[in-house]
Amino acid sequence: MAQWYHQHGGRLRSFLLGVVRDPELADELVQVTFTRAMEAGHTARSETLKGWLFRVAYNEAMLAGRKRQIHNRSLQKIAGYLPPETDTPEDLVSLDESIQTVREAVEQLSPEQQAVVRRRIYQDKTFAVIAEELETPLGTVLTRMRSALAVLRRQLADRDRDEVDR
Repeated sequence: MAQWYHQHGGRLRSFLLGVVRDPELADELVQVTFTRAMEAGHTARSETLKGWLFRVAYNEAMLAGRKRQIHNRSLQKIAGYLPPETDTPEDLVSLDESIQTVREAVEQLSPEQQAVVRRRIYQDKTFAVIAEELETPLGTVLTRMRSALAVLRRQLADRDRDEVDR
């Protein structure tokens, strides 16, 4: 492993630095790449080892980029939930009540529907990822989401009607 690192570590870091444009992340990805090499490097042929290392490094860089995008989207969603500073105290109370109402409605869904809704809305996962995590066919996941949304619409509409009637 040390020999591989001395042979390819510097060029691998330079390559990763060009891909991710972040020295700290490039260093971390070099470590991850050599960790993968320790785990599965024995499967690479010696004549293709350099290519194998660079492929692993590239794949890890792409994975880090996807994780960063998900993180950024989550932060943007959270920022979107923040109330504007011009809201009145009554508006803030109303917003808190609405959030609590939706949370209570989600809790009334079946466990299968809750699992899909929470992963999709709160964790921003794709339906394909949700299906994989739940070990459920994609069509089933989509059906659970669609039926959960229909139930939530009905529940929230009923609550709105009840409040108007009061």
